Amino acid sequence: MQHFYDGQIRRYITQVIRLLSNFSYKDGAGALKTIPVMYGDITRQVAHIIRDNSENKIPSVPRMGVYVTNLEMDRTRLSDASFVSKIHIRERAYDSNNNEYLNTQGKNVTVERLMPTPYTLTVNCDIWTSNTEQKLQILEQILMLFNPSLEIQTTDNYVDWTSLSVVELNNINFSGRTIPVGIETEVDVATLSFSMPIYISPPTKVKKLGVITHIITSIFNERTGDIDLSQSMPELMAYQDDYSNSIKANVRKSADGSIDTSVAIRKDTDSVLGTTGINVDIMVMNSTVSIIDKGTIGIANWQGYLDAIGNFKTGLSKIYLNREGVDDQVIGTVAINETNPAQLLVDWDEDTIPTDTVIVGPASTRGSIDYIVDPTTFNPSNLKINGKRLLLLKDIGSADNADGADAWKGDSNIDLVAGANDIVEWNGTNWQIIFDASANPVTANNFVTTYITNLNTGIQYKWNGTEWLLSFEGEYRKDTWKIQ
Repeated sequence: MQHFYDGQIRRYITQVIRLLSNFSYKDGAGALKTIPVMYGDITRQVAHIIRDNSENKIPSVPRMGVYVTNLEMDRTRLSDASFVSKIHIRERAYDSNNNEYLNTQGKNVTVERLMPTPYTLTVNCDIWTSNTEQKLQILEQILMLFNPSLEIQTTDNYVDWTSLSVVELNNINFSGRTIPVGIETEVDVATLSFSMPIYISPPTKVKKLGVITHIITSIFNERTGDIDLSQSMPELMAYQDDYSNSIKANVRKSADGSIDTSVAIRKDTDSVLGTTGINVDIMVMNSTVSIIDKGTIGIANWQGYLDAIGNFKTGLSKIYLNREGVDDQVIGTVAINETNPAQLLVDWDEDTIPTDTVIVGPASTRGSIDYIVDPTTFNPSNLKINGKRLLLLKDIGSADNADGADAWKGDSNIDLVAGANDIVEWNGTNWQIIFDASANPVTANNFVTTYITNLNTGIQYKWNGTEWLLSFEGEYRKDTWKIQ
C-alpha cells in the first residue's frame, strides 16, 4: 500500500495550541508578559535538565503544555462507509506573472470525497504557575471563551467537509498540589481537559473535468450558404439548429437488452423527442418546467428523457423556448428537481426575457401591476394607495349608470367606468385608467406588444391586442422548445 500521511490529527492539535496561545499575565512590575505554549507534558527528567541538574533552579513559569490523553472511535457518528460525494470545481484563471485572477475560466476538476471515519480526541492543557494570582489571571482569560464549547476550523479548503470541529471543556483540575504540601511545591499545575469530535479522511480522487460548451459547425450563414459581406465585422457564432429540420429518430436499449422505443432523440441537436420524432408538450411556469403527459408518451418523469440525451449536465444544459409572438428565444439553464423528478428547475437568462413596457400613470411610471382582480367581486378600499395599479378582469361601471359601485368611487364620489383588460391606477383621489385595452387593438397600424409583470405573483403577461396572455410561460407544443 502506498504511504499516505496528511497530518490530520496534527492539525487538530495545532489548532488547540493556537487557541490557547497569545494569552498574557501581569507581573509584579505591572508589565504584560505573553504566556508560551508548548506541546507535551514535562517529565521529571526534562524538568531536571531544564534546571541544569540543580535543585536551586525552577522551570520557567508561567507556561502551558498541551498533550493528547485519549483517541477513540465515535461509533454514534458512523455513516455509510461506501458513500462517495462528488463535487465539481471550476476555478478562475490565474495570471502568475501579475499575481491576479482573470475573468476567464481556469482549471476544471471533479473531486470525489470518500466517507471519513469519526473519532473523539481528548486533549489536556497543563497550566504551570508559581503563585495563585498568576493562575487566576490565566484561567479567567481562557474560561470565559467556553460556554461550554468553542468552534475551530482546521483548514480553509473549500472541498474539505471535515474542516469544522468544536472544542468542549470537560473538566477542570484547579491544582495539582496536595494537602499537606509535599515535595516540589514551587510550581503549581492546573489542568484543563478538552474533547473534540474529529474525522480522519481517506485520500480524495481529483479528476480533470472536460466539458464541451460550444461546437462551431459553420462560420457562414448555413441557410443561404454564404457570408454576409455587407457587415464590416461579421459575427462568428455557434450555429443554432431550428426546431423542424434534421429530425432523426434514435432508439436505446433497456436494462434487459430489449429495444426501448418509448424515447427517441434528435442526435444532431440533443433535443428531447417523443415516439413520433417530435418534442413532447411541456408546461413552463415561473422557474419550473413540467411534462404534459397526453396519454401517448406514458412517461412523466424527466430522468427518462434526459438519460436518452446522454450528455445532460446539471446547471450547464440549457432549454430554449420559441414562443409565438416573442421575437427572440427565452433561454435558461436546467436541473432536475430532486424532490419532484417530474419538474425541471430553470435559472432563466434575464437578458432573454422580454422587458416590461413602461406605462405612464398620474402617480408612477413603471412596467408592472400590483394585482389582477375581478372588479365585480373585489373590494379595493384597502388598496387606495398612491400609485397602486390593478388589472381588471371584467367591466366595471357604465356611463348610463347614475350611481355605480361605492367601493370603486373616488374621494370626489366619481364612479369608475373601465372595461375588461384595462389597467387602473389610484392617483391619490380617484381610480384612473392608464392602459385602455379598447384603444390598443391588434388591428392598429402602430400596434406594439405590451409586457407587464404582476408583482403579486412575479408572472409576466403580454397584450396581444385582444387579451392578456402569459408572455413566455405557459404550455409549449411540440417543436417549440428543445434542451441542449
